[in-house]
This record gives sequence, structure tokens and C-alpha cells, in this order.
Amino acid sequence: MMNPSTFGEALMAFVFYYPLFMAYLWMAGALYYWFHYERRSGKPDELPELDEYPAVAVIVPCHNEEAHVVETIEWLMASKYPDLEVVAVDDGSTDGTAAALRELAERFPRLRVIQLAHNQGKAAALNAAATMTRAEFLVCIDGDALLDPAAVHWLIWHFRSPRVGAVTGNPRVRTRSTLLGRLQVGEFSSIIGLIKRAQRTYGRVFTVSGVVSAFRRRALHEVGYWSTDMLTEDVDVSWKLQTRRWDVRFEPNALCWILMPETFRGLWRQRLRWATGGMQVLIANWHGLHAWNMRRMWPVFTEFVISAVWAYAMMGVIVLWLLGTVLGMPVPIEVPTLLPNWNGVVVGTTCLLQVATGMLLDSRVEKGLFKHYFWMIWYPLAFWLINVFTTVVGVPRALLRSRGERARWKSPDRGLLPDR
Repeated sequence: MMNPSTFGEALMAFVFYYPLFMAYLWMAGALYYWFHYERRSGKPDELPELDEYPAVAVIVPCHNEEAHVVETIEWLMASKYPDLEVVAVDDGSTDGTAAALRELAERFPRLRVIQLAHNQGKAAALNAAATMTRAEFLVCIDGDALLDPAAVHWLIWHFRSPRVGAVTGNPRVRTRSTLLGRLQVGEFSSIIGLIKRAQRTYGRVFTVSGVVSAFRRRALHEVGYWSTDMLTEDVDVSWKLQTRRWDVRFEPNALCWILMPETFRGLWRQRLRWATGGMQVLIANWHGLHAWNMRRMWPVFTEFVISAVWAYAMMGVIVLWLLGTVLGMPVPIEVPTLLPNWNGVVVGTTCLLQVATGMLLDSRVEKGLFKHYFWMIWYPLAFWLINVFTTVVGVPRALLRSRGERARWKSPDRGLLPDR
């Protein structure tokens, strides 16, 4: 593998070395971010000092959230931010979400409820709420998320800079009842949190987190708010803002507790939407990226493209191995085995090092992460394969998707009972 002489060996070398390279790049970037920015900030429950407290509207789009929306709104009402209103949008729910929101509005005067007769999609719900408030700053969370009482302070703290158009918060997984749930606890620290820190170090972030983000209204107005035809409206708005040279930041102290899928079917649907939506955004935005003033977008663009190529390369390795097992293959394209040897040990060790780095950085904001540490040895096997297959399926879906087709809600798998 160190000196590939055949196509099969070259393919295996790329499949092996690319994840290693990215893992160490992310770790280096995240550690740089921590030493230069994050370590000087306070703890999540310590409110940062603000010279002023501008009006903030928290937008909560809901579709069939009867089981969760009461808890979500009650947590918002416990926020420590002084000038806060909550705008909840019932987007054509078919359960008791509308009734629950009406009862909540009677309990909490700061809550305003918008009801859409038909399911229009998350982006349309966000756009509707944005027109119904005069607040200059909008915080957007999902209808099943629990926003930390200090999170709004930490998000708004970044808008002291006039160039900041959006700030992404720090989602924390609270569904931990199964192996998939525990793996995602580690994923959000060692993969998602690490990547956002690293991307902020070397340029732009690929996306704000759709479950917890804050926006400057003026920036949103400039880019046309959220696109209703994008499967991942959070990725799309991130790219629209950054290609207009608005700054997008990451705030680790802005915590938000979220529900994630704990079945393979639910995880497949979620990751397929992510893969398809990401490619949609790439197709919509790549034209002007060659310009020099877009250079800070080049790293995230390159990272996404090579990651998609890696997924197809990995699929090629699997196909060549299967064909070789059944039919036999010529030596130049032969893949003799998928079983890990020394390279599997290197990948596993790097994975655990990356997880340890991410958990160490996030241990400041969440205690008890390391009890999930050794479960992460299964992460490459389970999640790499899911990401490979969803990318292979998602890319052609994005290419074939009709432009302007409305992206509508589907009730996701939210895991089993939360175990915090």
C-alpha cells in the first residue's frame, strides 16, 4: 500500500489515507481554535457581558411536534435573555401540535403562534415567522430541541462585530439508549464539533446547525432568507451568506439538547437528506467560487468534493472485492480483502485519538462524555458505511431533482426515551 503499483492498490491507498489526513487536519485546526479563542471564554452557564441587549426572536418551526413542543417552549421561557419573544409556527401539523401551541400561548404572553393550513416545509415556516417579528436578531431551533437558558446570550455576543451574519450553536445529543445513540454522542463531539472548530480556523464553515443557529436579519434579507426548494435549508443559507462575504461563526457555549435517530432506517433517511441537500447546495453555488474574493470558501468546497469522491472510491473497492470473490478479477484491479490488517489498526487508533480530542474539547461544556468513549471504536464501521451509501445515492438524486421543487417536512425518527 505504501507504493501502489496497480489500480486496485491505488484505490485502496486513497480510501485509506484520505480519512487519516482529514482526521489529523481537523484535530490540528480544532486545537488551534481552542488555544486561540475558546479557552479564553467562560463556561456555558456564565453569561457573557453585553453592552446592549437588542430584541431577539426565537423561531420554532413545528410539524407534528405534539409530544415535544411543550417541553421545548417551557425551556425557552426559562431563558436568561431579557428582551426575548418566541414565534412558533405550526406548519400544517396533523396531530395535536396546534392545540398544544394555543394552550402554551395562553400560559406565556411572550409566545406568538402562527398556523399554516398546509405543510409548506421548514424554510417556508422560518420565512413566515421572520416576517412577523421586528427583532433584528433571529434564533432558530427545532420544535423538539431544548435550548440552554444561557445560549441566547452566547449567540448574540458574536454580533458585536457588524460583519457577523450568523452564529451556529453547539447541539448535544440526548438520545443515548442504543448503540447508535451513543455513537452519535461521540460523533457530535469528535466529528461535527471538531470540524466546525477546524473550519473556522482555516476559512468558512460548511453549514450552521439547523437545530440551533442565530442570524442577523439584515444579512438574511440581503440573501433572500431561506430557500424553500433546498432539502438542507441550513446548508443553503450558510453558503448564501458566506458567498456574500458575511461571517459565520461557531459558539461552543451555545448548547442545545437534541433528539437523534436511533434506528438504522431513521439514520439512513436523515443522512440521505443531508447528502442530497449538501450536493444540491454545491450545484447551486459552485459557479462563482473560482473568484479570488471567494478564496475562503475553497477549503470547504474542496473538502466536500473530495469527500464525495472518497465515498465513490470506497464503493468501488467494495464492488471490486465482491466481483473478485464471485468471478475473480485481473491483478491490476484486484482487491484481495476488505479485512483490516495493520492499516485497520492505524484507522482505529486515529479514530479513538480523534474522539478523545473532540471529547476533551467538549468536556468543558458537557460532563460525562468519556463514558461513551470506547463505544466509538464501532464508528468507522457503522457510520462510514452509511455515509458511503447515502452519498452514492444522494449525488444522483440531487442532480436529478427538479429545480424549484418544494422541500417539505417528514416526521423524523427521534430515538427512544432521552437518557441524560
